[in-house]
Amino acid sequence: MLYPQRFTQFTREHTDTVAALLCGLLLFFGWFALHLGWLGLAFLLLPAAYVIGGYESAREGLTTLFKEKELDVDLLMIVAAIGAASLGLWRREYHLIIDGAILILIFAISGALEGYAMARTERSIRSLMSLTPDTARVLLQGREEEIPISQLKVGDEIVVKPGELIPTDGIILSGYSTLNQAAITGESLPVEKTVGAEVFAGTLNGYGALQIKVHKPAQSSLIQRVIRLVEQAQTEAPPSQEFIDRFEKGYAKVIVVAGVLLATLPPFLWGWDWETTIYRALTFLVVASPCALMAAIMPTLLSGIANGARQGILFKNGAQLEKIGKVRAIAFDKTGTLTTGQVQVFQVIAASEYSQENVLKAAASVESYSEHPIGKAIVQAAGETVRVFSARRSAKAVPVESKPLNPKGDLDLVGAIQVQAIPGQGIVGIAQEQQIIVGNAVFVQQYVTNLPEELQEMAQSLEQEGKTVVWVAQVGRGAGEQGSRGAEVMGVIAIADEVRSQAAATISRLKQLGIEQIVMLTGDNEKTAQSVAKAVAIDRVYAQLLPEDKLDVIRLLQQQYQTVAMVGDGINDAPALAQASVGIAMGISGSDVALETADIVLMADKLEKIAVAIHLGRRSQSIVKQNIFVALGFIVLLLMGNFLGSINLPIGVIGHEGSTVLVTLSGLRLLK
Repeated sequence: MLYPQRFTQFTREHTDTVAALLCGLLLFFGWFALHLGWLGLAFLLLPAAYVIGGYESAREGLTTLFKEKELDVDLLMIVAAIGAASLGLWRREYHLIIDGAILILIFAISGALEGYAMARTERSIRSLMSLTPDTARVLLQGREEEIPISQLKVGDEIVVKPGELIPTDGIILSGYSTLNQAAITGESLPVEKTVGAEVFAGTLNGYGALQIKVHKPAQSSLIQRVIRLVEQAQTEAPPSQEFIDRFEKGYAKVIVVAGVLLATLPPFLWGWDWETTIYRALTFLVVASPCALMAAIMPTLLSGIANGARQGILFKNGAQLEKIGKVRAIAFDKTGTLTTGQVQVFQVIAASEYSQENVLKAAASVESYSEHPIGKAIVQAAGETVRVFSARRSAKAVPVESKPLNPKGDLDLVGAIQVQAIPGQGIVGIAQEQQIIVGNAVFVQQYVTNLPEELQEMAQSLEQEGKTVVWVAQVGRGAGEQGSRGAEVMGVIAIADEVRSQAAATISRLKQLGIEQIVMLTGDNEKTAQSVAKAVAIDRVYAQLLPEDKLDVIRLLQQQYQTVAMVGDGINDAPALAQASVGIAMGISGSDVALETADIVLMADKLEKIAVAIHLGRRSQSIVKQNIFVALGFIVLLLMGNFLGSINLPIGVIGHEGSTVLVTLSGLRLLK
């Protein structure tokens, strides 16, 4: 029972594809039957191919004709196909029925591709909706009760436990935690939140339980605004699509009107007999049908898509391959795009009496008990440093009596005791009879009277570059000394989001390709943004942006440069990705929403592939223009030959199909 259900579901979700496949199979077997002389079977199979493959085009064409009073290529193709079939029956040249069926098959395939493109918006919205939980834990008369998000009211108090998603925007009434809101605001570091701070729906709670008061309706939350922005941006037809629609309708009108005139006027103007007139009119419909024009575009774009896929570039539709070749400006998100999105130790500066290894080991001894991302980065860096320095240690080194931090022994670090974390300030603990203090400058100064001036200057310089500076101090007995020592600073540790290694080279290459404007958009602070921009040679920076702010910047760039690309990875980038002429998402680090919304996905997160995609787009434009010139040239020659009476219908069909094959083969050049 499982297989029939899957088949039924597949046919329901991919109706256009199934219709195109059936049309192709019926066409093949019908042609085979004609080849063997089985006319009865051929006349059964070929009409079925016409009906199955042409139903959707006929329905759309007739709907447009009767409701909008417009003619389009869908109806023109059906008329041309039926005309070819009728002429084939009349003159018993049954191969013309095959030609008509081929025309219908081409349009059936195009309809299937269009259907997949239309379904993309619905998938994007469904992915966005899944980012927030369906229910919230509400406090009612001192008891927790789960209710649907839609039933939340302003003033309700909700409880969010560690590791849970925030269900709606609100204000913290009690509790303290760090929230990972990079996907919403683009901030590279998790943000510490306590009483009175605002939290956003869709952000991930850290280690602390929070009691939150709903201060706005759930439908007005930031994530819901993102959803509406994505939906609006994706449903707005770009100018190029509007131009194609107008051209298609105009072309159909001209051909239909010309066909009618050609079928009625020649007997009165030039004395043609009616048989010749109808014959020429039907030949006109066949040779004037835009199959070669259609083939001039799609095979080229599909070849470019296949080429890109081999290089780790996923184009979601052919139109975006064309558009990226026209890009004049590119906007980059910072966190997770130009940077790795992972917090790491950037630099360790030790005081004169200590080494970098001493500083990292001391900090890691207490930070190993912390769930804070900065603490995890310090522990990771300390482990790597210890493994590097382990080969240099003396065999007479004093053995560590305390239990290792890692049961597997990967880190040769001392475990601390009496560890206490002070929210928003730092952490203290005792390791090897010494009290270790790790935190910001204000916190450390509670234990150390004076901070070394040299370290203060270095810390200030690092902070101006957008780095987060952590101070490390100790109080206790000094190694190898007698008596007690006071509190003293061991050093500082700079924490930063690492810039991708290929980011600077990518920006340089894009400038060489003639991209007129490259900007960076981020929700992070101005100092951090400017630091990253300087590292990758981006001159224009927009910092501290919410999702709607990024959308406004993209719209401003489109007014100046028309075709604009946006490169991003987070939920906060989704509206901008949708609004941009071409949205490009990072395939590995990107959120599901960014991947669904974007038109192009860099599957290996390699920024340098953006330049490759632009080159592919420009090549595709060049080939498409060449193919259109050839297709139109053939149509003009065939129409002239038909009007002068120097070609018959079989020659017209050969010329028409030959031009289609020629431009198709030309498009396949992009496979190289």
